[in-house]
Amino acid sequence: MQDTPILTESANAVSGRHFRYYDFVMAAFVAVLLLSNVIGAAKPAVLSIGGEQWVFGAGILFFPLGYVIGDVLTEVYGFARARRVIWAGFAGLVFMAFMSWVVVALPPAPGWEGQAAYEAVFGQVWRIVAASIIAFWAGEFVNSYVMARMKIWTAGKHLWTRTIGSTIVGQGVDSLIFYPLAFWGAWTNEQVFIVMITNWLLKVGWEVVLTPLTYIVVGWLKHKEGVDIFDENTDFSPFKTKV
Repeated sequence: MQDTPILTESANAVSGRHFRYYDFVMAAFVAVLLLSNVIGAAKPAVLSIGGEQWVFGAGILFFPLGYVIGDVLTEVYGFARARRVIWAGFAGLVFMAFMSWVVVALPPAPGWEGQAAYEAVFGQVWRIVAASIIAFWAGEFVNSYVMARMKIWTAGKHLWTRTIGSTIVGQGVDSLIFYPLAFWGAWTNEQVFIVMITNWLLKVGWEVVLTPLTYIVVGWLKHKEGVDIFDENTDFSPFKTKV
């Protein structure tokens, strides 16, 4: 089957249109978001460079993929459809936190010895959980907004400026919210600042490294969907549901 010719469209012109691969991209976004929080967030890992050891949260290896997919969503499908996916991810995080709390709180059956391990992995401090959910919500919406605005400013050219620029701002908001909310008072002010800046730089660095992959995925999806959407006259309120 041949690709559909790419047509430049405003977001309002394609409102309500069905896209073949949108649901798959949404599923990938939510899956990466939940799995990086469940599997990676609970484990601190260490990396040795030049004799120095750097401790980092293992989830950082995969969590930035969510921002890459978020960039793809906004670039290919527009802000409104990215907004829908962000809300789906937010709902997924809230349910995951609630389910973890219920499962950990249930009394274990006699003879089962896995309760301590369950608590270690899934019994996260609610302060950290709340900080993570709030930071994700704010950071993703800022990321998508900057991406959509920069696409208009650059007339759709220089994709790398949008992916990296939106990540710098979006991840900056994410980090500025998460680390003070989660660790202020539990860590020293210096530790909060250092970890916040280090993780922000690592996430932005990941975005730079993954930029060639973003180009490939964006190009492929635009050809398959047959549109290049610009968010002209878009309502950027995060609380709208219309696509």
